[in-house]
Amino acid sequence: MSNNKLELKRKREQNMVNQMIRLYCKKNHKDQSADGLCEECKALLEYSKKRSERCPFMETKTFCNNCTVHCYSPEMKEKIRNVMRFSGPRMLIYHPVTCIWHGITGIINKKNK
Repeated sequence: MSNNKLELKRKREQNMVNQMIRLYCKKNHKDQSADGLCEECKALLEYSKKRSERCPFMETKTFCNNCTVHCYSPEMKEKIRNVMRFSGPRMLIYHPVTCIWHGITGIINKKNK
């Protein structure tokens, strides 16, 4: 995979996680700063971004939940799982393009395996 395609894939994944964390924070936390995130969600977003940037499997993996190596710490893994559980079903309403893209990508990747 070329570097441009790899970076695009990484940015799309980071954008989706960003949207999900922001949705979760907006609906569950009241103490948000000017950028729309509380400190806990801001830390989770930064953590997930660092994990994505350092992922050695980005070229071959589909999404983190399908990865054989889970690089999140147990505490952060539980936090991101809660975000995904809450935001996932709501993404179709708040971010339909991202949601549809995620679904299509998942189907294509399952067919290619």
